[in-house]
Amino acid sequence: MTRMSRSSAASGRESSVTDRGQPGSAGRAERPLIRKLRCAVYTRKSTEEGLEMEFNSLDAQREACEAYVASQRAEGWLLVSDRYDDGGFSGGTLERPALKRLLADIEAGRVDVVVVYKIDRLSRSLMDFSRLVEVFDRYNVTFVSVTQSFNTTTSMGRLTLNVLLSFAQFEREVIGERIRDKFAASRRKGMWMGGWAPLGYEVRDRKLVVNEEDAKLVQSIFQRFLKTGSATILARQLIQEGVRNKYGKLIDKGILYKLLNNPVYIGEAVHKGVSYPGEHIAIIDRKVWDKVQGQFQTNPRKRAGTARAQTPSLLKGLIFGPGGVAMSPSHTRKKGRLYRYYVSQTALKQGAEDCPIGRVPAAEIERIVIERSVSCFDPRKSSSRRGVTRANQSKV
Repeated sequence: MTRMSRSSAASGRESSVTDRGQPGSAGRAERPLIRKLRCAVYTRKSTEEGLEMEFNSLDAQREACEAYVASQRAEGWLLVSDRYDDGGFSGGTLERPALKRLLADIEAGRVDVVVVYKIDRLSRSLMDFSRLVEVFDRYNVTFVSVTQSFNTTTSMGRLTLNVLLSFAQFEREVIGERIRDKFAASRRKGMWMGGWAPLGYEVRDRKLVVNEEDAKLVQSIFQRFLKTGSATILARQLIQEGVRNKYGKLIDKGILYKLLNNPVYIGEAVHKGVSYPGEHIAIIDRKVWDKVQGQFQTNPRKRAGTARAQTPSLLKGLIFGPGGVAMSPSHTRKKGRLYRYYVSQTALKQGAEDCPIGRVPAAEIERIVIERSVSCFDPRKSSSRRGVTRANQSKV
């Protein structure tokens, strides 16, 4: 393109010199029309580290790409105003918000050229990149890498591209192996490697530190489980009391099971099923932990039967709320006294505000049902009702 422009310019100068002074000569060669190509710059960084800086890696990539687009202005290249920046997203997947916007704009016909700093910024997966190239070819979009020069319209260019992508994928897999090895080595040393801190702990300087208030709650939950012997009953009690974890969620049965089986509470760090001594302080005594695990080893049906025997429920499976939802038996102990209730499943799962009758006292509702049942089957009351009926019929 550059050589063609120079030769045409030279011929224009020659013609202007030749035709100078001749009547009717325009003295100027017509310039060919150049098609405008809309260029979109895509940038990516795998981690969020350093993105808060005023000039980060994404800005550096974009600056290099914008400079390259500016150098091709004579060829009709124009930079689009939209930014396609993915900060903190891996190149091993296509699930990236900016990339999805870019593909949507390509399908809408708003982009002619995709410009990246390096090929691996677009994708580190050979399979994913081949899918992107198919999309580019389908919509006649050109792909350009600023630091890697090749032409995808030739077989040799496609081979070069595939070789580069194979090395990019190999590099990604090697980096993943290094990270996994480092993670495993750190866990073997008992180090905390991030994630959600369990209830009873908080993270300070990348280490688990005991939160005294939450730790007391965890200890009470372990003790209450030993007394009730049922995670289901204990979960209902905790929901009724509005007990929540540090992230604001009610401690339901699922959260309770994870809490009672989390070896972090006895000072251990677990990696792929293997426990190592942790750097953090234990919250639960080993004897209490062993008793709880012993409870779990017991047959669940046997534990459930024992719990039901301790708290008999006359109307279990027979009582329902206003919306037709079953009400389950529950109980709690205060100062050594047992209080039994029937609680709506709606209140247990969605909260008391979603149910007009969240719970009713078990003893009171059972007494009412018993009295009504006795009155229905009492022969004296039954005969009196039959007599009233006959009297009414004779009047008719």
